[in-house]
Amino acid sequence: MKWVAVLAASLAAGAPMALRAQDSITCRHGQCVETISGRAPIGHRLRVNARGPVTLEAGVGRELQYTLTVNVRAANEAEARRLLGGFSVRVVRGGEWSVVTAPGEPLAAKLALRCPRLVEASVVTESGPVQASGVDGPLTVDSVAGPLWVDRIKGDCQLKTLGGEIRAGDIGGALTSTTGFGPITVKSVRGEALLQTMGGDIIAGDAGGRVNAETGAGAIRIARAAAAVDATTGAGQIWVGSAGGLVTAHDMAGLINVGSAAGAHCESASGGVQLGRIAGSIRVSAAMGNIMASLLRAAPDSYLTTGNGDITLLVPSNVGVTIQAEDALADSLRRILSEFPQIQARRIGPRIVAQGQVNGGGPIVRVSSGGGAIFIKRQ
Repeated sequence: MKWVAVLAASLAAGAPMALRAQDSITCRHGQCVETISGRAPIGHRLRVNARGPVTLEAGVGRELQYTLTVNVRAANEAEARRLLGGFSVRVVRGGEWSVVTAPGEPLAAKLALRCPRLVEASVVTESGPVQASGVDGPLTVDSVAGPLWVDRIKGDCQLKTLGGEIRAGDIGGALTSTTGFGPITVKSVRGEALLQTMGGDIIAGDAGGRVNAETGAGAIRIARAAAAVDATTGAGQIWVGSAGGLVTAHDMAGLINVGSAAGAHCESASGGVQLGRIAGSIRVSAAMGNIMASLLRAAPDSYLTTGNGDITLLVPSNVGVTIQAEDALADSLRRILSEFPQIQARRIGPRIVAQGQVNGGGPIVRVSSGGGAIFIKRQ
C-alpha cells in the first residue's frame, strides 16, 4: 500500500515513473547489446521523444510496456555497463499527457512501445524509422531522417520526414505526409490527403476527400478520390482511376491518364493525355504528345490542344456539342477526319478547319493541333 501511495504522489507531481523491470547485456565480437525493459501506467494521450527508431503499438494491455535496445562497441560486459550506465527510459505523466523520453546518440538505441488505448499520440525522433499503429485519434510523427509506417489511425494523421519512405494503411481522418525524398503509399484515407515528396512515386488507393499529390520526379497513381484531385510531377505518369471532382494535372514528362472525373484540366510538356468519362469542363494542353478524350457531358469553355501530336475526340450519341476543329498543317484535308457528316474539313489559308453541331449542338469544344491529325468519332 505504501508503494501505491508513492506511485500516486509521483504521478500527480509529474515525476518520472519508468518502472525498470529488466536489464540484460550480451556481447559478441566486440559488439554489446543492452536490453532495458519496463512498464508504467499512462493516460490516453502519449508523446514520445527519441533519438532512434521507434515502434508504437496502441490498444494493447492495461499499461505502458517498453523495450529499449542499445548497441555499443565494448570489449566485454563490464566495459559495456560502464558506457551504458546512464541509459534509461523516462516516463512522466502530467495532466492528460504522458511523455516517454528515450536516449539515443551517440549510441544506437531502438525503442519499442506497447500501450493501452490512446486517443492521441505524437512521436518525435532524430533518426531512424518510425512504426505506429492502433491509435484511436490523431497521430503526429516527425523524423529528421528515416521511413515512416503507420496503420489503423482513426483520426487525422500528420507524417513528416526529411528523407525516407512513407507508408500509410487505414487513416480515419485527413492525412498530411511530407518527405524530402522517397515514395509515398496510402491504402485508404477518409478525409483529405496532402502527399508531397521531392522525389519518388505517390500511390493512393481510396480517398474520401480532396487529394493533393506532388513529386519532383516519380509516378502518381490515385485509384479513387471522392472529391477533386490536384497532381503534379516533374517526370512520370499521372494516373487517376476516378474522381468525384475536378482533376488538375501537371506533368513535365509523362502520360496523364484519367479514367473518370467531374472535369479535367491537364497540362503536359511531353507524354500525351488520355481522358475517359469526363462529365464536366475539359481543358487539355500538351506541348508534345497525343490526346484522347471521351465526353460524358458537355461543358462550356472546353478545349483540347497539342503542339505536335494527334487528337481523338469521342462523342456519345446523347451528348450535344458544337465542335470547332483546327489543324495548323494544310498539306491534306485528311488532317481532320470526322464520323459526323455535318463536320467536314476545309482549307482556309494555311490551316485546315472543321466545325459544326453534333447531336443538336451545345457548348463549344475547341480542338487544335499544331502538327498532327484530328479524329472526331462517335462513341
